[in-house]
Amino acid sequence: MAFENLSAREKEILANLINHYIGSADPVGSRVIANKFKMGLSSATIRNTLQDLEELGLVEQPHTSAGRVPTDVGYRVYVDFLLKPDQLTEDEKQAIKQGILKEGRGIQEILGQTARLLGDITNQLGVTIAPRFEVGVLRDLRLIPVSEDRLMVVVVVESGLARSLVLEVETSISDTAVREVETTLNERLRGLTLSEIRDSISNRLADVAGHARLLKLVVDSSDRIWTEDHSQDLLVSGTDHLLAKPEFAKLERLSSLLKVIEDGKVLSEFLGHAHEEDLIISIGRENTLNEIMNCSLVTASYRAGKIHGAVGIIGPTRLPYSKAVSIVEYTARSITDVLSGMDK
Repeated sequence: MAFENLSAREKEILANLINHYIGSADPVGSRVIANKFKMGLSSATIRNTLQDLEELGLVEQPHTSAGRVPTDVGYRVYVDFLLKPDQLTEDEKQAIKQGILKEGRGIQEILGQTARLLGDITNQLGVTIAPRFEVGVLRDLRLIPVSEDRLMVVVVVESGLARSLVLEVETSISDTAVREVETTLNERLRGLTLSEIRDSISNRLADVAGHARLLKLVVDSSDRIWTEDHSQDLLVSGTDHLLAKPEFAKLERLSSLLKVIEDGKVLSEFLGHAHEEDLIISIGRENTLNEIMNCSLVTASYRAGKIHGAVGIIGPTRLPYSKAVSIVEYTARSITDVLSGMDK
């Protein structure tokens, strides 16, 4: 359905209907639009226009005697052509910036607090996705003995972000061996992406003499060191906000959403496409996951060098899009600024 084919009256009535429905959650009749928006049109004229919009698939009646509600297509037209994002106040911007850093400057603290912040500010489900380190370029690698049989590996990429894990060592390894292997690994691997290292580390270390036991441990642990567990990528907050929404009054609808959230890997991979886009709004059945086909998602990417992550909100299709878009975009930009500052 071409937006250009809509008349100015149809566009205005569609926008007014959606704006009212977002706040009320009740089907909207022609009399409500006539009384609230003072368009200078009779209730009968508005009713006829609503019938035209229904024939175009932009609104529908939940039942015969009810007013109309937007369809997914109606929301899409609204978002793409009629939406006017709200301007955030300086106080709102300051609250977002301060909230992001409330619990510390580590990436997990930033993302965890951001999910809570987005959930509370928008009264929806706040979500954050950790950056995909696999596309990051190795800047430095550290091997740190933490006990006789445990060795911490710290991987730092060019954006300044770091991740770490602990490997179990069968027998103690001398500090000299650890330092020499650390130097060798940096010389051979620095400047490569983590995925390139994972796929080629055996060949790149094949001719290294000495310290075979420690080198074998690093090679055998390559999937753990260079590959992320994406089930841990997703952080969410605000399920209590959804409980109060009429769209989730049926517990089976809420439970199906909570199930896919619990399996963080599925939703993280689904949201992963947002890493390459500044802003994505997906509405209702545009979402390919059955569990969120009754929801809308607003996500925006943040950057740390060449690494991307995403933040956003999930809620019913009856989202306050004007405010949500402004909040999500500003939050993503703020995280980018924070992570850029960490690198400096």
